[in-house]
Amino acid sequence: MTNAALVTGAGSGMGLATARRYLDDGWTVLALDASGVALEVAAADLGERFVPVVADVTDGPALTAAIAAAAEGLALKVVVNAAGIYPPSTLDDYTDELFHRVFGVNVLGVLNVCRATVPLLRAAGGGGIVNFSSVDAIAVSEGQLVYSASKAAVSALTRSLAVELAPDITVNGVAPGWVDTPGNAATGRMEGAARTIPLRRVAQPSEVAHWVAQLAGGGAYVTGETLVISGGSLIR
Repeated sequence: MTNAALVTGAGSGMGLATARRYLDDGWTVLALDASGVALEVAAADLGERFVPVVADVTDGPALTAAIAAAAEGLALKVVVNAAGIYPPSTLDDYTDELFHRVFGVNVLGVLNVCRATVPLLRAAGGGGIVNFSSVDAIAVSEGQLVYSASKAAVSALTRSLAVELAPDITVNGVAPGWVDTPGNAATGRMEGAARTIPLRRVAQPSEVAHWVAQLAGGGAYVTGETLVISGGSLIR
């Protein structure tokens, strides 16, 4: 049976880079994203082992059905929760709608994907889950009040799920800092941010994908950890 990895947020950015990494390693990738257009563009470039799955991570029942259909006949061994949104917010301007939208995608989405995929991982003999947190869960950025709280919640979920799903499923996280993605480039702040990082540059999405693959590896004696990938920006 062919080994498969499910990657959410696979239409762009770090999710797409992670999908590419697994494709390069010979896996079939169930590429899940809310944007069918983004997946179509990626699929045209990446080939038939890149399997588009259009689904909303906040809609549990529809998500579960979509994943089950896409995974039929495959051995799901890896799940990567890379889907996320990061609209700015402060105490003065956040709204109930923004709070529920951010926590819906960034936190509830992780739970929904895990609940949908854990039976499939177990049926395949176990595997690894990697959740995307952020350095903002540790050292918050100005103007990212709700986003920072959501990513701190993801780190806590990672620890709780690691205990709950052991020993056959490992659960770890990555906490990227500045990464050269279209969303970050649009802020116009990457060049300035790079000057504050000890390694004097932002990360490439492929570098984050490398560590995702290491943490999701079957049999690894690591679970419940969140790896900071920030070029040393948190060490001083």
